[in-house]
Amino acid sequence: MTLELIIFIASILLGAVIFWRESQGNKVYRFFNKLMNSKELQMEATDKKGFVYQQSFLLRLVFITAFFLIAIIITRFLIPIDLATISLFTSMIFGTLIGTYVAGFIFKSSTVIDQKSESLEDKFQDVIEKGKDFIEDLQTTDVKEIEEIEEKKEAPKPNEKSARERLKDKGLL
Repeated sequence: MTLELIIFIASILLGAVIFWRESQGNKVYRFFNKLMNSKELQMEATDKKGFVYQQSFLLRLVFITAFFLIAIIITRFLIPIDLATISLFTSMIFGTLIGTYVAGFIFKSSTVIDQKSESLEDKFQDVIEKGKDFIEDLQTTDVKEIEEIEEKKEAPKPNEKSARERLKDKGLL
């Protein structure tokens, strides 16, 4: 179980690295695209699509499974020990898939933050100024309210009957 967990975490990191690498340049994908497709069907020079970058879930799953299948076959020939079990194989595949989606989320959020950072700074400055104005209003209203309360205390109350006298007047006592 420990080995599976270590491999799962390592495959999440591998998925993030693969996604980042393909977002920087997709030369391997272009090579296979030129090798497999005719001139009319080849991808454009500005297209950034890769094996996992800008691909749908199903194609990511197929490419990652093929990658790990080839890697397991190579390790079987190099190391005759049975290390690559089905559970390790599946944890590597799903860890790498999760890693690609986590990396995609991080890259998209960083671009949104970069785009909105200037407007966020302006909004933050506005909020600070509004907060200062609010504090000043509280300080000035506190002085006015204190003066009003003191005036009310100083004003004599007209002679009112006590609660006991009012009950006696109503005939309840």
